[in-house]
Amino acid sequence: MRRFSAESLLLSLPLAHPVGLPVSPSWCLRCEIMELREWGVVAGSFAVFQLLFSVASPWLSPALASGFNCLAPGKHTEWNSRLVSTIHALIVGLFCLYILWFDDAVNADPVWGDPSLVKLNVAITSGYLLYDLLLLACHWSTMGDSFFVCHHLAALYAYGYVLSRGVLPYFANFRLISELSTPFVNQRWFFEALSYPRSGNLVVANGVAMTLAFFLVRIAVIPSYYTKVAANFGTPAFARLGLGPQVAWILSSVGLDILNLIWMYRISRGLYKVLGRALGKAEGGCPEKRNHVPESHGNSHTD
Repeated sequence: MRRFSAESLLLSLPLAHPVGLPVSPSWCLRCEIMELREWGVVAGSFAVFQLLFSVASPWLSPALASGFNCLAPGKHTEWNSRLVSTIHALIVGLFCLYILWFDDAVNADPVWGDPSLVKLNVAITSGYLLYDLLLLACHWSTMGDSFFVCHHLAALYAYGYVLSRGVLPYFANFRLISELSTPFVNQRWFFEALSYPRSGNLVVANGVAMTLAFFLVRIAVIPSYYTKVAANFGTPAFARLGLGPQVAWILSSVGLDILNLIWMYRISRGLYKVLGRALGKAEGGCPEKRNHVPESHGNSHTD
């Protein structure tokens, strides 16, 4: 049976909705305006995060942490990037939960549901990912991490279809739940940079919270995500996507989850070591020396 992509349907019906329903010229104009709005949000998001990194964070950080001014200049760059990362994660993660709980159109039709709110959230994230890729390129010697470059490119590849065609809104939004683990990952680095003892109560508590959050929003959700994928795979709605979005959806999802599993392994090993030191201290072991950030700092703010 011949498969028709959304583009071929639009060509055969000059004034048609992507699912093939005739509409008025005003609907087409509205779609064009919405696309301009979302690409404008991408550009605005990029600019705002760049300003937060260059202006807001250097100004606010000394007030938030007295030890900021004592850091080496190279660490100021990563500090600022992680503060921006935390702000982005909170905005996008909470917006994602709102959509999952209250956007009935997206939940009812995960492939072709009304993507308006999802596209806005994805546009914010896409602007952030572009800003972060530029930052990594400019500071590769101190912040470069090939895993993060792969992660960002895979996400942008898939999000491009969401922004340009409004497809797969439920799945695009679902991936953004992972942002809720990012503040804990960044806080771990802040503690390290400020030389908090690794067996200190705050560090241990954050390590446990980070591991639990990472597992809950990135690993534990994998079965439910792919159950939803399987339920829509091979349906007429899936067939209308066309090969490009289908490949982008499946490959990016698998690739991102492989990276998440690798990061989960790293985080679990780190927590095991921290808990071991904390238990040793509680049993009367030698007091721990104050910590210093390791020579190699991988970029750990995940998206």
